[in-house]
Amino acid sequence: MITCDLFIAGGGPAGLVAGIAARRRGLDVVVADGAQPEIDKSCGEGLMPDALATLAGLGIELDAGAGQPFHGIRFLGRDSSVEARFPRGVGLGMRRTVLHGALVRAAELAGVRLLWNAPVTTQGRDALRAGDETVHSRYIAGADGGNSGLRRWAGLDARVSEGLRYGFRRHYRVGQWTDHVEVHWSSGCQIYVTPIAPDVVCVASLARVADLRLDQALPRFPELERLLNDAEVITTERGGVSASRHLKRVTKGNIALIGDASGSLDAVTGEGLCLAFRQAAALADALAADRLDGYQAAHERIRRGPALMADLLLLLDRRDTLRGRVLAALESRPAVFADMLATHMGEWKPLGMVWPLVSLGWGLLTV
Repeated sequence: MITCDLFIAGGGPAGLVAGIAARRRGLDVVVADGAQPEIDKSCGEGLMPDALATLAGLGIELDAGAGQPFHGIRFLGRDSSVEARFPRGVGLGMRRTVLHGALVRAAELAGVRLLWNAPVTTQGRDALRAGDETVHSRYIAGADGGNSGLRRWAGLDARVSEGLRYGFRRHYRVGQWTDHVEVHWSSGCQIYVTPIAPDVVCVASLARVADLRLDQALPRFPELERLLNDAEVITTERGGVSASRHLKRVTKGNIALIGDASGSLDAVTGEGLCLAFRQAAALADALAADRLDGYQAAHERIRRGPALMADLLLLLDRRDTLRGRVLAALESRPAVFADMLATHMGEWKPLGMVWPLVSLGWGLLTV
């Protein structure tokens, strides 16, 4: 029998960081997962500076030598490109398996009890099991991903909205040509390039159709295809789903949801992991205060700014003509792009977007 203050279903980055945050608030924590480290996932593998800062605030310092620093974001369209450096800090490109291994070690050092090869199952309305063990816990957190079984069991599946896109990821050994994360735009598809080592890049595509594999997507981006043409492919292609999912509630009774189980934003924002890490810190605060309703409110605040940015970027994905005009306007006004990136990276301040959007609107009229 497992007895603890907080039981977390799901041992990915969201569950591990939530466990570490709760341990630092004095809770006895158990994390269980049906897999075993190191767990992989198809993603862009870029940690933005705000994600690293959130981890540091929880006492988690990642080894920069295990990844590759990057210094900003670059958007590239058919005829335009614009880039901006981060206003503070640097990002870190890191293989998902390496990140997971580092977070496992941090959780062990924090005193989180970890159960691997222990799938979490539900029995009836009020019983949980982890492998062969029955669970008794004061609080329960679901960090078991976008298809969360715990979310269904808790009756928290009701949604405000949902949208899906489909991604594929592969790694190439190639001479590094960028110290930014690149987002290449084409009709109905983007390709993201993240440096994760001095001679390795992660290349990931996102599209609205489920069967657009990387080899089919790359010809839409001739310059990128040329850069990768003679590169060594060092991993097999891995696919996944990028969901934009907004739930009506993420708490019920003594149960809370975190990470993709609690809803998610399209990967175009690059903020998926940062959202999960911020949620972990907010959940730990709410548990320490014995006020899960505080986590519900914090979850909405954490989501609000990145959700607006996701809506704006997905609008560009859907409207080819608008995207071309926006990228051209930003290319002629790089300071506006820098202001937008700075707002996106900091604490969300709605007024912080007024000047960039006004300037961008004028730029659209004069392109």
